[in-house]
Amino acid sequence: MDDKLAIRLTDRTVYIIGPRSLQNRLLAKFLIQEAGAACSEGENIDVVFNPSLHEDALPGLFLWDCLDISLDTFLSEVKPHHDTVIQGHYLASFNMSVETQNEEKALEHGVRGFFYENDTPEQILKGIRAIFSNELWVSREILTKAILENREKGETLNREPSLLTAREIEILTLIAAGTKNEEVAEKLCISPHTVRTHIYNIFKKINVPNRLQAALWAVQNL
Repeated sequence: MDDKLAIRLTDRTVYIIGPRSLQNRLLAKFLIQEAGAACSEGENIDVVFNPSLHEDALPGLFLWDCLDISLDTFLSEVKPHHDTVIQGHYLASFNMSVETQNEEKALEHGVRGFFYENDTPEQILKGIRAIFSNELWVSREILTKAILENREKGETLNREPSLLTAREIEILTLIAAGTKNEEVAEKLCISPHTVRTHIYNIFKKINVPNRLQAALWAVQNL
């Protein structure tokens, strides 16, 4: 396993929210044993999170059970707590149906990852570690759809239209969707060296260290 994804989470807390207390308790036990994360689980956010007890803690992860509910319902449940509780922490959903649609809308509302009902505990832990590394846990297809739809609508959270050139936006869209440098070069009929130069300039302009951070920026700004 990648060293970055194998990090212990002893200084992090996962807040598991959902009605299936036995399942969530078992998931919490697994996260504690395998990664050292602190866990709190319960049916609603008021049960699992007390702001006065976490004032000085590092950002935690709210892991929201979406079994048998739509993403729209999930977002409506989250909305009243976003500014007062969830702001400053990570947010992800789990137990999602594999047929779920509209994940790109959830990304626009700050959701950092999606775990599906057929994911194993090991896959969930890997994704949680990635999220705590400030990455997205999202498929390439969902990222591509989110970026392209945002560009078509012209709607953004923090749009900075003059920050990148048209060519840089084109390249960022491709690499954020998981396209390799050589594939970008072939698609745009430029050299791999030129692609690397563009990527360096893009990362410097948007102040990110890697492709995953660039993908997050692209979802929010393109």
